[in-house]
Amino acid sequence: MLSSNRKSNGFTLVELLVVITIIGILIALLLPAVQSAREAARQAQCKNNIKQLALGCLQHEENNRHFPTGGWGFAWTGDADRGADWRQPGGWIYNVLPYVEQQSLHDLGAGMSFEEKKPYNLQRLGVPLGVLHCPTRRQAKTYPWPHSWPPANVSAVPTLVGKTDYAANGGHYYTGPGDPYRPEWQSLSPPGYYQAGPASIAEVENPPGKMTTKARNTFGKIAKLATGIVYCGSMVTMADVLDGTTCTYLLGEKHLTPDAYDTGTDPADNEDALMGDNPDICRWTSIPPIQDTPGLFSGNTASPFGSAHSNGFHMAFCDGSVKMISYSIDQDVHRCLGNRKDGMVIDGNAY
Repeated sequence: MLSSNRKSNGFTLVELLVVITIIGILIALLLPAVQSAREAARQAQCKNNIKQLALGCLQHEENNRHFPTGGWGFAWTGDADRGADWRQPGGWIYNVLPYVEQQSLHDLGAGMSFEEKKPYNLQRLGVPLGVLHCPTRRQAKTYPWPHSWPPANVSAVPTLVGKTDYAANGGHYYTGPGDPYRPEWQSLSPPGYYQAGPASIAEVENPPGKMTTKARNTFGKIAKLATGIVYCGSMVTMADVLDGTTCTYLLGEKHLTPDAYDTGTDPADNEDALMGDNPDICRWTSIPPIQDTPGLFSGNTASPFGSAHSNGFHMAFCDGSVKMISYSIDQDVHRCLGNRKDGMVIDGNAY
């Protein structure tokens, strides 16, 4: 006689709900660990980017006997035929390209006339470089150029340009092509604003190979005040780092509001990576470092270092070492680390 009480091989609803609950708990427990591991990997990549840029700067110093120059101002980009000294309008990132495996990008337009190379300079602006981007913040791709004007030595108004999440140490005191003194050269900027740089090459070099008196006086005034490694017209040597290479910032992560990661509307991130001296590519230690915060823009003077990381920001020192610095670093210590010649030798335990 067959029994009518055959045992079921399926799950009951209660058992299924218990399994789903357990899986949900495990996911909830594992997700933070997975996110933490991913962020650790992103931070490792960011640190490696900075290390490569720092080593590039040191190789530049070894080959040229000075760190990469800051260039002339935000309305200029690099020129393949103008060397790596005061004659070069492009900033430190342009000048370090040959030392981060980008020699061909650096040399676009080489050997051509000023007008002939303008399209090639424009082409170069539209090339994003992975070594310039922190993966925690944004992708290595092109971003909008928000202006209606082109740089002085390109052929047209750019549309999309490469950006940088890293900036050189400009010092503990803000300087620029028009600050704190008005430049003696005729400026490319509108009247009353002088940060763009000179109106033409002849304002800096005339005749060829000879620095003009106006440029000599302008660069000289800036150099007397600048305390960092990179600034307008800079040619800082290793011997100029009087406080020691282990106690002086070289470059690091820059602060940027998340509201403008993709728009180019932060005043200190609104041009391109290969420009001359500007807060897009240089930062200062006159104000404390800041974690990226919605609604908090960098401003266009004395812009701070910082990052998208929650636990601090990476900084390379002039010896090539890279360290994670806390946002809570004592401001006096941070300021001194940005000054290469104040006589304050900072204990490594202070940061």
